[in-house]
Amino acid sequence: MTSAPLPGPGLPQDSAYHDEVVRICRDLIRIDTSNHGGNVSRGEPEAAEYCAALMRDAGMEPRVFESAPGRASVVGRVAGWDRQAPALVLHGHLDVVPAEASEWSVDPFAAELRDGMIWGRGAVDMKGMDAMILTVLGEVHRSGRRPRRDLVVAFFADEEAGGVYGARWLVDHHPELFAGATEAVSEVGGFSTEIRGQRAYLLQTAEKGLAWLNLTASGAPGHGSGVHPDNAVTRLSGAVHRIGHHEWPLQYTKTTRALLEQVAEICGVEFDETDPTAQLDALGTAARFVGSTLRNSSNPTGLTAGYKHNVIPGRAEATLDVRFLPGQEEEVMDVLRELAGDGVDFAHEHRDISLEVPFSGDLVDLMVRCIQAEDPGAPVLPFMMSGGTDNKSLSRLGIAGYGFAPLQLPADLDFTGLFHGIDERVPVQSLVFGCRVLARMLEPR
Repeated sequence: MTSAPLPGPGLPQDSAYHDEVVRICRDLIRIDTSNHGGNVSRGEPEAAEYCAALMRDAGMEPRVFESAPGRASVVGRVAGWDRQAPALVLHGHLDVVPAEASEWSVDPFAAELRDGMIWGRGAVDMKGMDAMILTVLGEVHRSGRRPRRDLVVAFFADEEAGGVYGARWLVDHHPELFAGATEAVSEVGGFSTEIRGQRAYLLQTAEKGLAWLNLTASGAPGHGSGVHPDNAVTRLSGAVHRIGHHEWPLQYTKTTRALLEQVAEICGVEFDETDPTAQLDALGTAARFVGSTLRNSSNPTGLTAGYKHNVIPGRAEATLDVRFLPGQEEEVMDVLRELAGDGVDFAHEHRDISLEVPFSGDLVDLMVRCIQAEDPGAPVLPFMMSGGTDNKSLSRLGIAGYGFAPLQLPADLDFTGLFHGIDERVPVQSLVFGCRVLARMLEPR
């Protein structure tokens, strides 16, 4: 446990955060940083320069890095007052997934403020957290204080397409930026959910790994009118059908078992590992995230073959999105090859590791205390994310990453459904709450 006390009466009031976090969040949403994948994106340099200006105002000397034309990240450093403490990486990402305006009730890049919420693409994923980080760092600097630990503050490009042009590129080409850092904090955990009327917070300590696979089946091309047993389309469609309908068994990691056992305890029941339905139901909308972390998954996402009705192609292709539990990658790939059968080849379009870090230690204890200082009595539980974050890239430098974007949310808000969803939005008071928690976590003095 750290010996430094939590900041108390000296913390700014909500008014010190409200206007600034709203302004920054809306400004960032209005910069369209849509990432279409495959190095097709927009807006990242403008967003990086915007963040760099605010980082300079907070006493940093940030650097903007372009991994390729139009792909920009920004990194800066703040010196801490405890010179014996290892550095902490505090990071977000600048890019967002695309939004189809015709599907939304508002302009997805107008950052409208209505019903006490900021609406727009990136509000929860993750320009709201970016705004919280920048707001708190600015306030700490203006107060003349410093955080306890050195902070490496980074806003990365390309997270929504695996970080190839963002965090991964920086780790490969500029590892010195993260010198001395042992831990990292970013999205997605820290948000609240309701468990049988009890507000609880989910702290992310694990992530599934991912493999975006290209499947290719070959056969003999020919005329569509003939008898043709060596058909690439038939071979591939059979493989896709078997993979898509495969039922992966329930498997618990340390993170998911600890979460469901604690949910069962809150509900006053015994945890039955053969059927977690009761615990998932108790988690409400958060079950959308948690349920997908209890199994490996393999979802077909695309098919391509042929060009004419009466021509049998010699090649057929499919795409597959595979998410595997920590330590399961080789086993999952073996199962997929068996399901696919002979004559179907696999190639990785993109792959990244799974993560699982301890729900213990000084940083975890601090994050829990900071949440409970703002929401007394609320339990904080570990959870695994089915998707991925830039913590995967940082882990290659031995940095343990946690998801902690603290938000106290209305019980009736389907928060998990807003990630990459239509009418994405975040409550203003949730951002203000997050600023208060992050300010405590930095332990400034």
